[in-house]
Amino acid sequence: MSFNIALTGLNAASADLAVTSNNIANANTVGFKESRSQFADFFLSNAYGVTDTAVGGGVRVAKVAQQFTQGAISVTNNSLDLAVSGTGWFTLAKDGAVSYTRSGQFGTDRNGFIVNGSGARLQAYPPVAGGTAFDTASLSDIQLSTSDNPPNATTLLNTGVNLPAEATAPATTPFSASDPTSYNNTTSVTIYDSLGTGHPANLYFVKSGTTANEWTVHTRIDGTDVGTGTTVTFNADGSLSTPTDGRITLPAYATATGSSPVTMTVDLSNSTQYGNSFSVNSLTQDGYATGRLSGIEVTQEGIVQARFTNGQATRLGKLAMANFANPQGLQQLGDTSWGETYSSGPVIRGSANTSNFGLIQSGALEGSNVDITKQLVNMIVAQRSFQANAQMISTTDQITQTIINIR
Repeated sequence: MSFNIALTGLNAASADLAVTSNNIANANTVGFKESRSQFADFFLSNAYGVTDTAVGGGVRVAKVAQQFTQGAISVTNNSLDLAVSGTGWFTLAKDGAVSYTRSGQFGTDRNGFIVNGSGARLQAYPPVAGGTAFDTASLSDIQLSTSDNPPNATTLLNTGVNLPAEATAPATTPFSASDPTSYNNTTSVTIYDSLGTGHPANLYFVKSGTTANEWTVHTRIDGTDVGTGTTVTFNADGSLSTPTDGRITLPAYATATGSSPVTMTVDLSNSTQYGNSFSVNSLTQDGYATGRLSGIEVTQEGIVQARFTNGQATRLGKLAMANFANPQGLQQLGDTSWGETYSSGPVIRGSANTSNFGLIQSGALEGSNVDITKQLVNMIVAQRSFQANAQMISTTDQITQTIINIR
């Protein structure tokens, strides 16, 4: 009996050493979660219960429990390195099988899909067409597009200028863009046609010599007059009076690039007439040229965006985060990933940076949560346990030998 009891002790200590060895071996594995041996005693009984003199039957490994504490987060400056600060798992899919991981070492495959080292694709909620929302009822792979971002033709030019109230009418009439004495002030901006080609657009402001607080605005694109000039007036307090909505609709301008005609509106609603100096407070337009993919950005909420050289960003999806009622019930699948089981409970899906999930840190990785010092102490304890049980076998053997040698 003593041999069997000591043997269970040897097996338990050996298993404890194996768990400790595995923890130490993965001390530098990104997203790894350490395990802990949990032991329970054997106590043999029969249908009539246990007597007061019954002796235990040894020890067994009741469970190797995973410890899902937060690992240290280190900065890598790689935009596709992702770390979860708080609770939650990334969702992966490969060949129809879904798994979950805390390891955020992602990259792209030959087709532009975001994958981990084993080729499993990162899952996200797809964006809803025409809006900023996401379809949280379905999951999809995240694929980076290698095509150019299409251009957008300018349709609105927001102009916020201050025209000097003390200005006098130009000395030369009529207006001529080539004659600086025929206008008071000018400003310029680049606009874009439907093919993404840039065109210089100039605005010229001419003070009226007959009517107070009245100006004429001339617009030229590619050095060509667009329209004949529009009259704008200001109130006595310097605010814009006419046009009432502040907008000047220009006639269509036919470019030489083969694009659609540029149809643009100039919005002067933020313009004023104060003092004696001309200033441009804002001058923006809503067009842009063709853009090439320049990088990937992941927000704290898990929104994955592709950034282009034309300053535009396209939303590719929102990372699908997962959680479980009993994380220790998850099945280890290798490659620092876990699978759902009956013990873990059904997956609870959600989004990062909400009440039930941590936030996403892009350009960072969560390291292993293994404490080397603690593991070395556990190793010593397991070693002593192994030695003690081995000594018990040796002692039992000596006692047995003594009995055998009785004459």
